[in-house]
Amino acid sequence: MNANPDPHEPLLISIVLPQFHPIPENDAWWGTGFTEWRNVAKARPLFKGHHQPQLPADLGFYDLRLPQARAAQAALARQYGIGGFCYYHYWFNGRRLLEQPVEAVRSSGEPDFPYCLAWANENWTRAWNGRDREVLMAQQYSAEDDEAHLRTLLPHFRDPRYIRIDGKPLFIVYKADQLPDPQATFGRWREIARREGVGELTLAQFEWSGAGSGTHIRDVGLDLSIEFAPDWRQLGGRHFTGWKSKLAMQLGLLPKAYGQHHFYDYQRMVDRVLAKPVPDYPLLRCVSPGFDNSARRPQGATILMNNTPQAYQRWLEAALDWTRQHQPAQRQVVFINAWNEWAEGNHLEPDLRDGHAYLQATLNALERARSAIG
Repeated sequence: MNANPDPHEPLLISIVLPQFHPIPENDAWWGTGFTEWRNVAKARPLFKGHHQPQLPADLGFYDLRLPQARAAQAALARQYGIGGFCYYHYWFNGRRLLEQPVEAVRSSGEPDFPYCLAWANENWTRAWNGRDREVLMAQQYSAEDDEAHLRTLLPHFRDPRYIRIDGKPLFIVYKADQLPDPQATFGRWREIARREGVGELTLAQFEWSGAGSGTHIRDVGLDLSIEFAPDWRQLGGRHFTGWKSKLAMQLGLLPKAYGQHHFYDYQRMVDRVLAKPVPDYPLLRCVSPGFDNSARRPQGATILMNNTPQAYQRWLEAALDWTRQHQPAQRQVVFINAWNEWAEGNHLEPDLRDGHAYLQATLNALERARSAIG
């Protein structure tokens, strides 16, 4: 599927976390039956008015092994203008994790909804609970692994639903700069895809700053860079760090949680992201409805304050407008992080407090972009 069958129609792609079904590795690492819902359900508010726990509404505590759950996600996304999903893909030197949902999507042909893959090529650690240095599964790179990896992806690239940009299957690497020789890896992938009849690929990275994730795409043979939101380098000043705040916490006038976690202003971050200079390489923008990973981290969580559906809609409208001005017709694409990062307080799926508000804001922004084109 081309990214834009209608070259004037913007395409919104939302990132999907597949960690909503049990696997043996998570049973061993986190306890039998672990899924992301365990983190979500145990969250508690840190202060009055804190939106925790964030609990699912329409779709409930789903299990992504169920075709009904995957179909319901796609139907809801389509209803509000989302044009495709980007599933995280986990590959560790020949071993895949959490692959069951997307492999079921491919093999069954359902749901009939566009999708692509993004390789989360980090070490698997206990970072969710703050113990970043404890590695559970490490990445190991080699030329042989490059080939084995790409060959497992070929059936997806051949799927008629698979998202194409510039007419070529889109594959994203989470952190390209962590590959020991990215140019060699991408060259191998391209050669195998050609040899196996898939043709050319559109290879992209997620980037973590205005200059890319530590590498310039032209230096390593990538085609695109994709913003990853929230952009941690554009958060602005941290709240509650001055002496007055510290004194107020000591006196009990402010919650102690303000000193135990990292608080930033969502709207300030949005303004800083939108003020970034236009890069000299092809860039796709990305927006986020919010962020609050206190469900995962009892200490040192990052919490974006003052996120609202209206503020999110403003950001998405600006990203779509920027894309219309700075990208050609075949790349009118904006990413949304995320569809279902529930334990990071970062989801379009409806919750019990906001319902469909963020989804409606998504559709509102898209309709304004369409009217600007028309």
